[in-house]
Amino acid sequence: MAQLHDLRLRLLVQQESEKIANAQPADLDLSVVQARCLCWLALLAEAHEDQASDAERRGDTEQAMGWFADSMRLRDVIQVVTTVEIPLPESVEIEEEQDGFPGEPPIAA
Repeated sequence: MAQLHDLRLRLLVQQESEKIANAQPADLDLSVVQARCLCWLALLAEAHEDQASDAERRGDTEQAMGWFADSMRLRDVIQVVTTVEIPLPESVEIEEEQDGFPGEPPIAA
């Protein structure tokens, strides 16, 4: 069962990476990649929590603890990915317009 789960996960990751590559072949938008990663991580964490609940109902405490620990690790990864700040292309252009030319000091009034 674990092998089937691993293969399914690999297939999903491969399909998602192909979608990203095909959608933005010349220029990857890192904010889109980050958002998609967060969506998949949240789905995986939820699935692990469901597996933990199912194992607990069956009385398999050890398996339930394993699934729960995995879901907590995924939640930790979600927090890390969420805190990664990726500048959006529009916000970079706006900052450059407000600050003048990049690399030059602001003009004193």
